[in-house]
Amino acid sequence: VLSTSPLGPNFPFSGIDDRENWPTVFYNRTCQCQGNFMGFNCGDCKFGFTGANCTVRRRLIRKEIFRMTTAEKDKFIAYLNLAKRTISSDYVIATGTYEQMNNGSNPLFADINVYDLFVWLHYYSSRDAFIEGGQVWTDIDFAHEAPAFAPWHRYFLLRWECEIQ
Repeated sequence: VLSTSPLGPNFPFSGIDDRENWPTVFYNRTCQCQGNFMGFNCGDCKFGFTGANCTVRRRLIRKEIFRMTTAEKDKFIAYLNLAKRTISSDYVIATGTYEQMNNGSNPLFADINVYDLFVWLHYYSSRDAFIEGGQVWTDIDFAHEAPAFAPWHRYFLLRWECEIQ
């Protein structure tokens, strides 16, 4: 459920930037996962779970990169390179604003590789805001200058790790 609270004074514009009403600007429905399932289609296990029914607890420990062996570093780099060459089977990216898409009647989306998808997600959340008259507001970075900095980046990195795994 989206908040209907008015925007704060730090964002005096409305109705232009498609992130303002995310995700309803692009989607009109979503699913709610049950049990330990998550994801856009409830087909993934929540973080910390694995197995056919997502009931097996899974503990992952990140190894500090400076403590990795040469073989472990090579494997990590190989997975990054694979992500660069693998088109995402689940996601596409918007190549235009909601306004350019004519309220959704002119879809502007493109396939993207897994690595660049995460680059795009980070860019999309922190890019300048579009405002009235086709201008750009450069005075705010919602991803880095807002209260959600830590939880957003934590979730972002967890999703990235799941993709690489």
